[in-house]
Amino acid sequence: MPTRRTALALAALLAAPLALAVPAAAAGPQVDRPAPAFTARDADGRTVSLADYKGRTVVLEWTNHDCPFVQKHYGGQAMQALQKKWTGQGVVWLTVISSAPGEQGAVSGSEAHRLTQERGAAPTTVVLDTDGAVGRAYGAQTTPHMFVVKGDGTLAYMGGIDDKPSTTLADLKTARNHVDAALAEIAAGQPVSLKTARPYGCSVKYAS
Repeated sequence: MPTRRTALALAALLAAPLALAVPAAAAGPQVDRPAPAFTARDADGRTVSLADYKGRTVVLEWTNHDCPFVQKHYGGQAMQALQKKWTGQGVVWLTVISSAPGEQGAVSGSEAHRLTQERGAAPTTVVLDTDGAVGRAYGAQTTPHMFVVKGDGTLAYMGGIDDKPSTTLADLKTARNHVDAALAEIAAGQPVSLKTARPYGCSVKYAS
């Protein structure tokens, strides 16, 4: 028969993994909580921080120009239209590339500018997150993966860009764009009705 001390030690050992799992889960981004702070370089080599845009709504768009899901949104001019609509209303739009050097979607600063020009895109700036630090802080899983941060720094939305997880161009016409809806509600001073949705697309090509 095990002694009482042995039984208590065994119970503590079994409970330990569960206790450790709680902080790990809570460490990721959570809606209605402060968005993860970050500092990175943009395509011009300038330092970009979330704190730079305090008081303004910020969109973070994870992208990979070789991903078919990204190509759907840019090929149909949907992403560009969304960028132009909201940057025109003072929203900050950060397109983030977390592909590691040598991985699919990785680009230099000059290549990022060329892609922006060729596609008629209109982000505020393109963030080159080559070490994946920003992507991992936000738990970015796919391209596209979208996040909306309110002016007070709280995360208002995270997840897929819309409710049509496909590469079919025609689906853009019937999709509910979750980012557009969240931004419209924030602009109207209303709570965001849909705060999370399953992200879809190609996996972010982080450094291994």
